[in-house]
Amino acid sequence: MAISQGSGASLVDVADFIDQQPVGGFQIKLVLTCAAVLFLDGFDTTSIGFVAPSLAREWGLTKGALGPVFSAGLFGLMIGALLFGPLADRIGRRRIIIFSTLAFGLGALATAFVQDVNTLLAIRFLTGLGLGGAMPNTIAMTSEFSPRRRRATMVMVMFCGFSAGAALGGLLAAALIAPFGWRSVFVVGGLTPLALVPILALRLPESVRFLALTGEANARVAALLGLISPKAIFPPATRFVVHEPGLTGIPVLHLFKAGRTLVTLLLWVVFFMSLLDLYFLTNWLPTVLNDLGASVSAAAAIGSSFQVGGVVGALALGSIIDRFSFRALTLVYFMAVFAVGAIGQLGHSVVFVTMAIFAAGFCLVGGQIAANALAATFYPTSIRATGVGWALGVGRVGSIIGPLVGGMLLTMKWSAGAVFLAAAAAALCAALAAFCLSRLAGSESAVEQPTSFDAKLRPAPTAGS
Repeated sequence: MAISQGSGASLVDVADFIDQQPVGGFQIKLVLTCAAVLFLDGFDTTSIGFVAPSLAREWGLTKGALGPVFSAGLFGLMIGALLFGPLADRIGRRRIIIFSTLAFGLGALATAFVQDVNTLLAIRFLTGLGLGGAMPNTIAMTSEFSPRRRRATMVMVMFCGFSAGAALGGLLAAALIAPFGWRSVFVVGGLTPLALVPILALRLPESVRFLALTGEANARVAALLGLISPKAIFPPATRFVVHEPGLTGIPVLHLFKAGRTLVTLLLWVVFFMSLLDLYFLTNWLPTVLNDLGASVSAAAAIGSSFQVGGVVGALALGSIIDRFSFRALTLVYFMAVFAVGAIGQLGHSVVFVTMAIFAAGFCLVGGQIAANALAATFYPTSIRATGVGWALGVGRVGSIIGPLVGGMLLTMKWSAGAVFLAAAAAALCAALAAFCLSRLAGSESAVEQPTSFDAKLRPAPTAGS
């Protein structure tokens, strides 16, 4: 259990302690709490795409005019991830998660009352800031409470909350738009996060690894480890340590030090291409399906199978990613190439296009969730939220470009088949970058293993190091 005892203070290595415990009720509750945050994050992120046909019709807009609206929210997501990841590495994950949930709840509620495109652009950007801050920190939080052997699985299961929320966005839009109008979707999407905020304030703990790294919160660390393992007893003088460096200075610069540069850049390529494709499809699937003859409600319902496939993919891929790392990720993205390309060829058959959309969600959403988990395991605690946040931030550049490209292709009158072949090309780029990562990583995880990636990062453990 990595506890040394003698006449002086006992030392407990927090990571080793967690690694030796089974996944218990406390960790499951934490995963569910973080999943609830991402459930609402996913709902609010994707709901604008599902209401787009009704919104465009009410305001007399062309389909292409909504591209900037989609991208405004995603630009906010990018800035939120880039800012709140490093900030969380300074002040903790808990505060940022609570603040982000409050911010995107207020933003979604405000969206229900907008009357023009310019106001909608501003509100979606501000909402995106909160949405972008929640994601990297729930990933980091879950990772830091999970044993290494189950870490990717737990992060992926937690992240299913996002896909489930995004899928519900389509189903709820289908149910609410006809009787209550598109604004009702944002009323629900705003009030629910606001109701969650006081629960988070009361129940969400701070990351145990983050606390141990500060070296100044031994009592809180002992209490949290006691919740993970109720049988554990720690003497009052126990000190809790982390076998990781306490990195100082600008967190982002450490993403390119100690052998991390190439892996960081390749991760960014994976995130960029994956999120470009994911948001290309999330935002434009309902509109393209509507153009092919499906009603607004039917298009929203069929499009939601993309996120349902993502949930299934994450649940199915978790243990595989824990075992095979980037090699499994490579295969998943190669499968996505064929699934995405097939959507445009099967658009006039409800059954077959739904199957193709489900398969695309399985591979693309499942693959992105797996990439999130692998990014979290690559970086040490002191820059974990920064590493995940910046990977997501760079990916958000792709998510901004994706809807704009979709709007441009539709404005240029590209056929559905050609549009989805273009989307398949982005999945191919993600697959190639993941393949390069798999060659670098070999058969071992790139993190928390004494491999060439981080062998130089391990000083002798000290409190707060």
